[in-house]
Amino acid sequence: MFTEGKSVEAIITGEGVTRKLLSRGGSMMMSEMAFKKGAIGEVHSHAHEQMCYIVAGRFEFNLDDQIQIIKKGDSVYVPSNSPHSVKALEDVSIILDIFTPQREDFL
Repeated sequence: MFTEGKSVEAIITGEGVTRKLLSRGGSMMMSEMAFKKGAIGEVHSHAHEQMCYIVAGRFEFNLDDQIQIIKKGDSVYVPSNSPHSVKALEDVSIILDIFTPQREDFL
């Protein structure tokens, strides 16, 4: 399945945060999360495994109470049910998220 990027609509998910559902199929899905500087992805957990790739900017990433600054080109693996959160440190900060199984709450 192919998805043309310009055909994907951004959904506002919080103050200074948008999400684009880029692709999904089988048991996987991929989304792009864009943050303005200072925007926060609140602490949460879910049954899904998650891989994060930093496309642009920098984030303060909290995973299981371990805080690390991550930047463009870095990646993170978030195990199932692990509490995690992010705070954008630059005005254009973008994360590519891959989940398995698919996040039904994103559809």
